[in-house]
Amino acid sequence: MKEILTRSFTGLLYISLLMVSLLNEHALIVLFYAFGLICLAEFKKLIDYKSLIPFIIFTVLYLVFGYWQFFMNSHNGLEEATRILQVITIFVQLFLIKDLFTEKTIPLFISKRFIITTFYLSSSFVFLILIANPKHNFEPLILLGSFILVWTNDTFAFLVGKNFGKQKLFSKISPKKTVEGFLGGLFFSCVASYFIATFTETLHFNQWLILAIIISVFGTLGDLIESKFKRQANVKDSGIIMPGHGGLLDRLDSIIFASPFIYLYLQIL
Repeated sequence: MKEILTRSFTGLLYISLLMVSLLNEHALIVLFYAFGLICLAEFKKLIDYKSLIPFIIFTVLYLVFGYWQFFMNSHNGLEEATRILQVITIFVQLFLIKDLFTEKTIPLFISKRFIITTFYLSSSFVFLILIANPKHNFEPLILLGSFILVWTNDTFAFLVGKNFGKQKLFSKISPKKTVEGFLGGLFFSCVASYFIATFTETLHFNQWLILAIIISVFGTLGDLIESKFKRQANVKDSGIIMPGHGGLLDRLDSIIFASPFIYLYLQIL
């Protein structure tokens, strides 16, 4: 009972902080900067990377893209810089997907540690704040809808997998994940996309439906990749900052990995 109460309180605090930050663009930038620093510290520990350079790079990237219009007094150059960052980030993440399926352990030589802390983690937080500014106007409901789709996918993947799961999705990395759970999470995320489209009036239903598929697929891959890093580090959780849940990276791994693909789709629209 105590564990359930602790888990519920921690989860409620996390959701409350997120919801309050969505009321103001600067509050959102500050909160996600703090989240990014915590996740970066947890991830550096997972891959045994003791350098402080990733914190400096994250701060520079985050502040430049988060406050570009305030520094430059215009959006000139922002789209070009974002495209460059997006291409590199997506390619790095595609290589991580390749490592997930083809490598027994993800190689962690020094240059790769630098690359993945920069373009797997740091740049993904940049895209999280950019999702809330798809047309250079603060539209937090799109980011909120994306989080709701992640939560829906995770919740129903767990429930369906626990009650009906038989075929393992990736037993070597995450023994509890099942194909049935993945499909259940995907289905209910697609259902949730209808209600998000109806109540937020941001994107059309078919656009939210595609986002639900993107988030379910890439969010699951992000979860599996983080699980592989944890397995290599021989730890259960990425940290202890969220009692009952583990580390903050454990809660954000799905949306972090999906964020550049979400932003790419929004730009295509």
